[in-house]
Amino acid sequence: MSHIKASLPLLGFAAWSGTGKTTTLEAMLPLLVARGIRVAVIKHAHHNFDIDQEGKDSYRLRKAGAGQMLVSSRYRHALVTETPEDETTLPQLIAKLDQNNLDLILVEGFKKLDFPKIELHREEIGKPWLHPDDSNIIAVAANIPAPTDLPQMDINNLEQLTDFVVNFAKQEAAETLSCSDIDASGMLSVAAGRAKILAQIVPPSTHVDVALKDALGQIVAADILSPVNVPQHTNSAMDGYAIRGDDIGRDSYHVVAQVMAGHSYDQPLGEGEAVRIMTGAPVPQHADTVIMREQAQQDGDSVTFNLSMGAIKRGQNVRQAGEDLALGQAAVTEGTQITAPELGMIASLGLDRVAIRPQVRVAIFSTGDEVQHPGEAQKPNCIYDANRYTLHAMLTKLGCEVIDLGIIEDNEAALEATLTAASAQADVILSSGGVSVGDADYIKTILDKLGQINFWRINMRPGRPLAFGHIQDKPFFGLPGNPVAVMVAFLQFVEPAIRKMQGMIHWEAPFFMATATETLRSRPGRTEYSRGYYSIDANGRLTVSSTGKQGSGILRSMSEANCLIEIMPEQPEVAIGEQVRVIPLINRI
Repeated sequence: MSHIKASLPLLGFAAWSGTGKTTTLEAMLPLLVARGIRVAVIKHAHHNFDIDQEGKDSYRLRKAGAGQMLVSSRYRHALVTETPEDETTLPQLIAKLDQNNLDLILVEGFKKLDFPKIELHREEIGKPWLHPDDSNIIAVAANIPAPTDLPQMDINNLEQLTDFVVNFAKQEAAETLSCSDIDASGMLSVAAGRAKILAQIVPPSTHVDVALKDALGQIVAADILSPVNVPQHTNSAMDGYAIRGDDIGRDSYHVVAQVMAGHSYDQPLGEGEAVRIMTGAPVPQHADTVIMREQAQQDGDSVTFNLSMGAIKRGQNVRQAGEDLALGQAAVTEGTQITAPELGMIASLGLDRVAIRPQVRVAIFSTGDEVQHPGEAQKPNCIYDANRYTLHAMLTKLGCEVIDLGIIEDNEAALEATLTAASAQADVILSSGGVSVGDADYIKTILDKLGQINFWRINMRPGRPLAFGHIQDKPFFGLPGNPVAVMVAFLQFVEPAIRKMQGMIHWEAPFFMATATETLRSRPGRTEYSRGYYSIDANGRLTVSSTGKQGSGILRSMSEANCLIEIMPEQPEVAIGEQVRVIPLINRI
């Protein structure tokens, strides 16, 4: 039996029927949430079930033949999928969870499967112990002593049980970033490799002041606080008439002024009075309600309002001073990348300069006697260098300053000179090709001489070989030689590191879930990155398919892709119609 895997702690509760699994879970969940643990629960039922009441719209539509019924409200949504042919497996259920927003998965049922469990036992049920026949049981919670050396708890002591679950979650999460991510083949998981790299990246501490027009794409070095209220005055949200809220209900109002944008009426508004007002103009003192022009009929200095077009509500159509930004509130927070909206917001505050993080300088070079520059006559047995061009483009999109050191020939002196020069000029060093396990011994000798480098085999495809460390205290990445593998490895490991060096400490690549329109496969236990194309089908579903042949040297598959399809280790096969994780590539490559 294969071990059930998830990318975060997974814990089950095993018990005979009548023991009170659901009751125990129901009582423990609020305690876990109070301790900051984000929990998902998967419950297995041996019988048919409905989550909806008979007669409800979603129930009726599903019974009418909808194979999938998605019902949504302001507070939650639920997808009910009919599975008449085959029961959904636990790995498939785990794959449907948004594991990025969870700390722990609890499972009720599936007691015969291979994953950690707590046995719940009550003497009055009269059933035998489960742990003697289940090596996956890691603890026992009972109302009598258990004949075992496993950790034991009182099933009625919820605090004690919660303590055990919280400690289990923390230990499992810690092991996720340690040796447990190195499998029997000696390979490191994607998540563990990324975590090890980020742990060695130091965030920036310096900043530079630049003119606002030069800040596009750069990273804000400190919170930009609003020096004013935005808007500065309580103002009208539309063209109309401003009145006092306590005056609502009068038959007519006396129009005492007209207020255009950029002007004001500086007298307090009296009872029964109104001012004709334009969008953005400040409302007079005591005025707190604006009726739109289309609802008004003015005759001389008198105005009436047509209530058939809608009742007048106090406070309507008025924007309060500081509603967008209050004085002293952070308009743009530290670590934000400045795009057009941020530029406009900063400008609206009257600021013409901004403190940003210095540009990260990245030195890139390719290695290999078989690699030559585009534009040259192709030599026998040689290939044109594509990697430097893709890396240059991706780094430029990140706002980096790129130092292109060209192609370095395969000899010790050339490589040592290049690495020494790169460490003096750049903040980060990237190479592609020739620095993976199994390459020439002199490469490792030079890297060891100039710094500290680890050679890893990452359990992913494409992009398995990766070298990471420091040359003269500058982060060094040795990327694979295949063009697609270079881009995938860059996205998974280099970009997160550069984002942290730019001051985006908690940056994570965006992703979403899409429905597969073809069968997608990966080797069990390995993370597979297929080049894909996502779109919205005629039913409004977000769907994804691969771009064809997936060889790590086939650049066309990347050119035609708008996403990477990430097939997780716990989901080695994605069937047609199943959800799969998608990483968009727009604006990243």
